[in-house]
Amino acid sequence: MQIVSSGICRTDDHVLHGDVENINFPVILGHEGAGVVESFGEQVTELKPGDKVIPLCIPQCGKCSSCLSPNTNCCLKTHISEAQNVMPDKTTRFSCKGKTVYHFLWTSTFSEYTVVPIDAVAKIDDRAPLDKACLFGCAFPTGYGAAVCQDSVEPGATCAVFGLGAIGLSTIIGCKLSGASRIIAIDINSNKFEKAMIFGATECINPKDYNKPIEKVIMEMTEYIILLSASEVQIS
Repeated sequence: MQIVSSGICRTDDHVLHGDVENINFPVILGHEGAGVVESFGEQVTELKPGDKVIPLCIPQCGKCSSCLSPNTNCCLKTHISEAQNVMPDKTTRFSCKGKTVYHFLWTSTFSEYTVVPIDAVAKIDDRAPLDKACLFGCAFPTGYGAAVCQDSVEPGATCAVFGLGAIGLSTIIGCKLSGASRIIAIDINSNKFEKAMIFGATECINPKDYNKPIEKVIMEMTEYIILLSASEVQIS
């Protein structure tokens, strides 16, 4: 597939700093992309050239016990059970000057072209803008899912979202659509507050504006709160 757009996730940065285990180097990083199918293997029947798709850093085989359960979504083919540095047939499809280059999470979206297993790609609507759809590869479902699935924000709840990057903003969307009545957005960069309000935050605070721990500030603002930290819900 040809990669058209790719986001940069903090997990990619973690790899560069040696914070992620079971990574083979040299490696092509990137797992938040969107692109177009160029060609496919003989056994692939679900896709055709020109289809818009999203590579999945957590595959969905649709057959294992996790995929079939309504309470889980971490496919047993994921990197948690086996490193995804090579394709399922244990070969790599990347090379540079005759030397092996490894895959990352089966996606490697920091490449003009990439090869992924059929279980690690999802077809999307042809009308979807790829520069925005790439966020569905990681950031949006991580934040939105934290509010809607993992923590199940209840209608009328008060929520605090720490960090207003792509994951934090997606968390705010999830909180808002779940019916939260108060969404407090927290970040040390006040320039992010305007966008946070557009996405659904009801108020924003900067820890640098206070001479006390921010958690005490929040507790003084509200008696009941669900804490959602963007840094804690990242997929890594």
